[in-house]
Amino acid sequence: MNETNSARAAASTPLTASPLGSGAAKATSSFDFDRIIERRDGDSLKWNRYAGRDVLPLWVADTDFATPPAVLAAVRERVEHGILGYAVPTPDVVDAVVGHLDRQYGWQVDPEWIVWLPGLVTGLNVACRAVDGGVLTATPVYPPFLSAPKLSGRALTTVPLIEVNGRWQFDFPALAAACAGDKAPALLLLCHPHNPVGRAWDEDELAQLADFCRCHDLIVCSDEIHCDLILDAQRRHRPFACIDEDAAARSITLMAPSKTYNIPGLGCAWAVISDPELRRRFSGVMNGIVPHVNVLGYAACAAALNDCEDWRLALIDYLRGNRDRVEAAVAAMPGVSMTHIEAGYLAWIDARALNVANPAAFFEAAGVGLNNGADFGQPGWVRLNYGCPRATLDAALARMDAACREAAQASR
Repeated sequence: MNETNSARAAASTPLTASPLGSGAAKATSSFDFDRIIERRDGDSLKWNRYAGRDVLPLWVADTDFATPPAVLAAVRERVEHGILGYAVPTPDVVDAVVGHLDRQYGWQVDPEWIVWLPGLVTGLNVACRAVDGGVLTATPVYPPFLSAPKLSGRALTTVPLIEVNGRWQFDFPALAAACAGDKAPALLLLCHPHNPVGRAWDEDELAQLADFCRCHDLIVCSDEIHCDLILDAQRRHRPFACIDEDAAARSITLMAPSKTYNIPGLGCAWAVISDPELRRRFSGVMNGIVPHVNVLGYAACAAALNDCEDWRLALIDYLRGNRDRVEAAVAAMPGVSMTHIEAGYLAWIDARALNVANPAAFFEAAGVGLNNGADFGQPGWVRLNYGCPRATLDAALARMDAACREAAQASR
């Protein structure tokens, strides 16, 4: 057996049990994030991509952790009511959102500012249609940021983020150049925290961005879906709309419980829009096109925000450990590198030094399914989702390491 096959065999952890990977520590909380739940041969988009193949899926932002017990209990209770008809947001779910934003961010939101959505991607597309003019965004970025403007018939301008001293930053001179001329964009799509680079933007960066948007009269649609997953203990999320009154007036803030509490399949999100005219335009675009949130989505949202803070804190602790594992493993692999992840459960990995035509295909052949960086506007990179039990993560990292070492050996 050669080196690659030996490493892959050692990494082939059965996915029907829940053994710990080498050196893994059991979660100290009462929530078992090491538990492996079988998702193959079912309805999982994430796992069905590689049906019948020995590929560990670490691609789409869907974690492999059980949904919090309080959310499952709320959904069961709602199902037991017996009628699953059309729904409107109840005072309980509205109060849950308002209370959550106040507790976590000191953001005092009027319930009238909330526009309910069946998903955050829907919100991106609605925003592009609600604002007349072109769209500006910074790459690499979550693929719907690139597709929503085009689907809405809007011109898209992209400006690359720059890496300075191992940290991704906005290139303000390039952003200013993109706003010059007669066809300057009218809408900035902001990813905050940023997917895929994992930045939790500093308050001074956000203040500089707010000044920029005021100077160039840009509406800002801020995707803040990963805001409850800040991993670095010294950081705290600051909603863009909380920077100052002007930022609030020009903001469409998109949020959802789906990523944090692993309930994307229940389709519940919201926009916070304090400006009445902007909110009217946004809501008007939705009429006749965007469906209402379903009854289970509302029930799950309220339970997640009201009753799952202990679970969320335990999750952050577990993800912090997974993040550290990924960073250490990638640092030891030849041909790949990454910057520090401050928020979320997604790693942005530079694979250009591997000198392979398609890094995503390269790692898939090694038994690990990752996102292709080209879909985010940056070919030569891959995105890895480490929101999974450590046995799965350790197996995937071992496969990647073996593949990188074999490629480095072959290139000598």
